Amino acid sequence: MSGVLASAPARPRPIFCVTGHAYRSLDVAEAVAAGRFTHAQVTLDLGLPPDWLGADLPPDEEWRIEWNKFYYGLDLAHAFSTTGRRRFLDAWELLVTSWIDQCEVGLDTTDVAARRIQNWIYAWERFASAPAFDGLSGGNEHRLLESLGDQVTYVRDGLTPGPERNHRTLELYALLIAALAFPESLDPDGSLVELAIGELHRSLTEGTRPDGVHRESSTHYHLLVLRSFLGARENARRFGIRVPDGYDDRLARACEFAMHCHRPDGPVSALSDADSVEYSELLALAASVLERPDLRWVASRGRRGSPPAVRGAGFPAAGYFTQRSGWGAGATRYADERYLIFDCGPLGDGGHGHYDLLSVEIAAAGRPLVVDPGRYTYSEQDPNLRHWFKGTAAHNTVCVDGLDQTPYRRGRPRGPVASGRFLGRETGPGIDLLRASAVSPAYDAEHIREVAFVADEYWLIADRMRSASRHRYDLRFHLASEAQGAVRIDSLADGTVVRAPGLALVLDPALEVTLEPGWVAPLYGLKHEAPVVSAAIEGSGEVTFMSLIAAHDASVPAPRMRVRPGLGEDGVAVEVSGVGAGGGAVDVVAWGRRGAGLLRSPERRR
Repeated sequence: MSGVLASAPARPRPIFCVTGHAYRSLDVAEAVAAGRFTHAQVTLDLGLPPDWLGADLPPDEEWRIEWNKFYYGLDLAHAFSTTGRRRFLDAWELLVTSWIDQCEVGLDTTDVAARRIQNWIYAWERFASAPAFDGLSGGNEHRLLESLGDQVTYVRDGLTPGPERNHRTLELYALLIAALAFPESLDPDGSLVELAIGELHRSLTEGTRPDGVHRESSTHYHLLVLRSFLGARENARRFGIRVPDGYDDRLARACEFAMHCHRPDGPVSALSDADSVEYSELLALAASVLERPDLRWVASRGRRGSPPAVRGAGFPAAGYFTQRSGWGAGATRYADERYLIFDCGPLGDGGHGHYDLLSVEIAAAGRPLVVDPGRYTYSEQDPNLRHWFKGTAAHNTVCVDGLDQTPYRRGRPRGPVASGRFLGRETGPGIDLLRASAVSPAYDAEHIREVAFVADEYWLIADRMRSASRHRYDLRFHLASEAQGAVRIDSLADGTVVRAPGLALVLDPALEVTLEPGWVAPLYGLKHEAPVVSAAIEGSGEVTFMSLIAAHDASVPAPRMRVRPGLGEDGVAVEVSGVGAGGGAVDVVAWGRRGAGLLRSPERRR
């Protein structure tokens, strides 16, 4: 931006940094100051200054992308602020100026440039607010501000089209930060703030569904865009900028999904290109911005605020539904509550959607029991683990003939996709029942799944497969990595019992149960071995099978189930024994067209 003057302010105005809490590692700062960079679990010694264009980088392009976003600048700034050691500031200046010297603006995509703009300003402001700061080296203020101006112009002129894209939201938020930090230099007429606020509102209202869930239907990307929407709202408050009518209402809906997709043991459920991470700081910010004590309760895991009024939440436009035993407000610890999330919605806009219709994730007693393996990588290097993590077999649903529900592509699908339909929810004393169906362009079988949460204690899952053709149906449950090498399978006359740490999984006797190797990826680029329970059956017409899932103490016998005949079409009746305190009670759980109910044994009723 040729119009930036050398006499421009030498430091950005104080702004609210929405990511500051996540980048305060002295270890990262020490490594970067020595020229060592870690992204996607891979560390490279590139020296200072690095060769930004010619360095030998990993084949996964995400490494270079993350490197160019400069998040580590915040770690350097934090290290300088806490230690006063000039070498952290010198390292940052050398990294920034070497990037300016070697790289042309426009070399990377606008979303990467936007993240770099944001992080340069965040870091610069944090450096400038440190007691030991006495200015950047001679001329660097002007060089940095001029480059920021050029990058702002590049992003503004090349905004990603479509309000539903997370890239556009991130770009608009970076433009807002730049305009607020350097109004005289980067936004002298106020048009950049006006554009950013107006378009962020459009991204919020059009880029999220009416239920508040981001249109890409990924928990990870929902939280990423929510971070920008909340950061914009807080900075608008601090700078006295009015947000458009309706902004806070839609923001509240987006925050409610963020609240309900957090498991009681901490992290969010890793649905569709997501990591298993916790966003408590973001929920705390949402609680402050919106004055919501229920958000504060979840952010603090039951230590502050007040518990949410809703346990079984529904987000029908996105097709996500939850079941939860409570919020830790009674005798049960917050982390020990039972929790399930059910996915029966559309694939999601963009390329992040996994082929996971009717999949569930379950946590109880302070640990995950049945997990979504996550995303691991976007790279298709052999053996193409991008496909493995995205495919139907990597989810807790039924895989038909070994096929994906939607034909695989690394990114956005081409051609027909699988579709889900929510069939309803029935709630009564002691039971909460979810029903949904799924059909696929890859095969003719319809999958109907019913998930019954019984007595706030355990789950019964009925899977009905309907097809005139003969198929192999593979019911799959992915266990947590701590179950690796610790799974026991007992084949009994009335079913197969799978035991793992904290878990009892009881499967229909008609199913052939085996254990397969798999993985769980808590973070991008990091995977752990984890077992997969495969329960298969072949058949045509209607094939129905039942599963029971419960948190389980290995010191007591596992619960048992017996499916009773005779409720007519679509009717289910299951006798479950070994439940309740001490495992001495019996439940009879039934549902059908006339509703759902739970009959408890006398021991259970006491």
